[in-house]
Amino acid sequence: MRKLKLVVIISLLTTTIGAQGPSRFHPGFNLFSKQQDVQLGQEAANQVRQKMHVINDPVLTEYVNRVGKRLASTPEARDSGFPFTFEVVADPSINAFALPGGPMFINTGLLKAVDSEAELAGVMGHEMSHVILRHGTNQASKAQLFQLPAALAGVAGGGSMLGQLAQIGVGLGANSVLLKFSRNAESQADLMGSHIMAESGYNPLELARFFETLEAKNGSRGLQFFSDHPNPGNRERAIEEEVDKMGGRRNYTYQTGEFQRMKQVVAGIREPPPRQQQRGYGRGPDDDRERYPDPGRYPDNRYPDDQY
Repeated sequence: MRKLKLVVIISLLTTTIGAQGPSRFHPGFNLFSKQQDVQLGQEAANQVRQKMHVINDPVLTEYVNRVGKRLASTPEARDSGFPFTFEVVADPSINAFALPGGPMFINTGLLKAVDSEAELAGVMGHEMSHVILRHGTNQASKAQLFQLPAALAGVAGGGSMLGQLAQIGVGLGANSVLLKFSRNAESQADLMGSHIMAESGYNPLELARFFETLEAKNGSRGLQFFSDHPNPGNRERAIEEEVDKMGGRRNYTYQTGEFQRMKQVVAGIREPPPRQQQRGYGRGPDDDRERYPDPGRYPDNRYPDDQY
């Protein structure tokens, strides 16, 4: 009887100690190699650059790269081995998306919407977590369990990854399994994102506040962000609980010092009107090659008033 009590006590102590530590996540089942994630992301990123208007303003480019590289220097991101890159695209929707292997695109609509650098870092850390946990290729692996091995074998001969995947119905269009994530994946990205924020010196509670503010202003329906980032349920509370598991609320003080300058510059960017955005979607390129004008026609990154 005494032995049984001791076993029960040890079990309870172990459970309590385990519950007090931060959550730990690992990539799930995947038929892609990590190098294939990188190849897929690079091919997809080239497609994004052809179909969306990449903003080449030096202030915005330097700013998102400073924030992004800070996040990418954290243990989770660094240990993943993925080469993260960061670019700004002219899109009024409040959103960002990261492709397998590391390329990330931040909408000008998001830069205009955030009220602090920590909020932006939260969204970027969330997207980075999807890459680290390989959610896109994990979902593709489960969705095309039997057809995918042959498609990936076809890439070994030097073919296009996107071309091979398109043949079995895996693309980057609306509702692609590579970019539309489950609520469980969203929950994991929220919590890992909060770790990345804290390790970078940003207050992870700002991510929770950003979600709260967006929902209060716009509601969870009809906003592209919530369409692409389905609420796993009580996401703000879950982030707050994760902060407590990381040791409570600390003095997070890191800032680049360039947030206000970024806001001034992005305020002058003109994006295509919403009616054009409805032909595409917020997380990546669509099949309409005319969704954005040729970037070379507008070297100053501004759209003429009478163009649309």
